[in-house]
Amino acid sequence: MHFIRPETLIVALGSCFLFPVYGAEDSLQSREEVSVVLTRKDNLPPESLHSATDPYFEGYIQALVDLHYYEYRVIVLVKNHKVWLANLPKNKQTANSIVSFVKDIPEVKEVVVLDGVPPEDVELREKYVRRPQISGIWFPQMTELFQPLIADPRQVSYTLGYRSGDRVIGVKCVDIALGDDFPIYRWLDVFPCHGDLQIGIEAGIWTVFNMDPSPDTAGPTELVNTDFYVGIPIAYAVNQWSFRFRGYHISSHLGDEYMVNHPDVVRVNPSIEALDFYTSYQATEGIRLYVGPGVIVHSDESYPEKPPLYIQYGTEARFWGCKFYKQRLFGTCFFAMHIRNMQWLHWNFDGTYRLGYEFSKLAGVGRKFRFYVGFHQGYSLEGQFQKDRTHYFEFNLSYGF
Repeated sequence: MHFIRPETLIVALGSCFLFPVYGAEDSLQSREEVSVVLTRKDNLPPESLHSATDPYFEGYIQALVDLHYYEYRVIVLVKNHKVWLANLPKNKQTANSIVSFVKDIPEVKEVVVLDGVPPEDVELREKYVRRPQISGIWFPQMTELFQPLIADPRQVSYTLGYRSGDRVIGVKCVDIALGDDFPIYRWLDVFPCHGDLQIGIEAGIWTVFNMDPSPDTAGPTELVNTDFYVGIPIAYAVNQWSFRFRGYHISSHLGDEYMVNHPDVVRVNPSIEALDFYTSYQATEGIRLYVGPGVIVHSDESYPEKPPLYIQYGTEARFWGCKFYKQRLFGTCFFAMHIRNMQWLHWNFDGTYRLGYEFSKLAGVGRKFRFYVGFHQGYSLEGQFQKDRTHYFEFNLSYGF
């Protein structure tokens, strides 16, 4: 494989804009040359990847790690293209993600995790190692301390889905979710166990349409219900453990088309404020367990959700992960289940199960694109229909953490 020198690239790009294409062979050659520039390897010396010096290679890897994980101040050491990583974060999942990221860099022969800098390199790296350490960071964007609950129907994300067989909303339904988690500030290396603490804000909307309403006075599509959500999560992560304390509000509103098609329905105002506390444990690199008790501190008198206690719990398993080298993406299959028991619904069982595939730019962390099939059995989650039992299959596309 050859590498393009800067002057060659300029001529190739200039010919695309200034001169017509005279032959298919020349056009193909230009496209091939331009495509080479897009690979990660071309950021290394043009002579040869294999001959890149350790100091250059070390600086290159350090720059990449700082670009994607800058808040953690990871230290990179390179000898004979073997990489040592020091000062990795206490969060096990984030640390594994950094290791996987470095392993994916071309010509990295091996990655070793260190508890500190090797003694023989202390003097060499003293200035870098002792650079001012930050106590926190505003608006971290690449990582989450408490990973999302991907089988939770009320997890904030951008989602488009189709339901089949919902006996409450309609046999043929389309559901849409718009929502995101916005980290505000993260404190690094806090408390005796030296974990990370973060506060943020979440907001989301979940809406569902009946695509085959009966009666259909308002038209062939019926907006049934929309839920609005806002929450303030406080997360803490150390090693395999992560915790989230959250206060949140949810209010529900019937759709205009539904009310036109069902004039006899009495509208109420399901609206709650609640607190919950989740504990998550990353048992292995691919298996996660979590549990979260909660309490509804206030609900609207027109639709009281009392007694107020509830508990939610579940598991996630990721398997058959692989790298797509050409696209620079990571992919993995997943299975997830989310169970909830509400005191005001007599602690009855309510479960959601999802099986799918997810893509991400960084292994294990960052935003992901997911597609999955699922099954829900228990109660409806839509506004004033929450007391009604239902079950349905779902087919979803989703983007978020």
